[in-house]
Amino acid sequence: MKNISVISTETRNPRTQNLDRAGAAGIIAMINREDRQTVEAVKKASEQLETAVKETAKRFAKGGKIIFIGAGTSGRLGILEAAECPPTFRTDPRQIIGIMAGGKNSVFKAKEGAEDSAELGRKDILKAAGKGDIVFGVAASGRTPYVIAALAAAKKAGAYTNLVTCNDSADKKAADNIIYLATGPEALQGSTRMKAGTATKMALNIITTAAMALCGKIYKNYMVDVKASNKKLYARAVRLVRDITGAKPAEAEKVLKTVGYKVKNAVLIIKLGINAAQAEALLKKYHGRLQDII
Repeated sequence: MKNISVISTETRNPRTQNLDRAGAAGIIAMINREDRQTVEAVKKASEQLETAVKETAKRFAKGGKIIFIGAGTSGRLGILEAAECPPTFRTDPRQIIGIMAGGKNSVFKAKEGAEDSAELGRKDILKAAGKGDIVFGVAASGRTPYVIAALAAAKKAGAYTNLVTCNDSADKKAADNIIYLATGPEALQGSTRMKAGTATKMALNIITTAAMALCGKIYKNYMVDVKASNKKLYARAVRLVRDITGAKPAEAEKVLKTVGYKVKNAVLIIKLGINAAQAEALLKKYHGRLQDII
């Protein structure tokens, strides 16, 4: 294992050595310049991301769980990704899960030492992961004991494993698929909540969005499986039905109310002139893929 002092995200950035004396405008410019590297880092990982997307979609479609596990900033990003999927894609919260070293309380307050416990990582992942699931270990350093141990245990349990890391020193055998995001040294030395965190968020966004698209939860670029749970999302559901079918807002809202604000069901009722039961049957037959029906 490489000494942490020479891991790329821990080294000093030669381009920001005068960060403290740059003034507000200068600091902003420096950080902004560094942040541009995150897009390129994600682009370079396209092949590994494609593998992750295909494996995720395949397992999710068969009822497998998508599990993110990490510590610190990395763990919080996994928690965020898991939390955003149910309202965005109407997924079951039990099927997309975020696990944080130190438990739920660590999301808001760091629990020192939790990330160093390999045993805790093994115990936590085995409570959730099994055969047919897919696990994403998120660790900017690529060496967090909690995450590495969790990945090993998940793989042994029959899950497909991915390591999302910003360091090329990560053990290539740590997971079935290594998603390396080459973000380099941070503007503020060692603060991986910055470029590493940004690139990781981008990568996780790509994985879940693309996998859900492959599973039929997106029509064109419409969020047709949105779960309407507040005024903003109710209004979005109405706009979606209106835009896809050409219906008047009043008609769209009326039909949506009869199907519990399920956008795809309402679209089929209006577009095909069928009833709610027929719409539900069609979606079941075509595995929720609206594009295959209309």
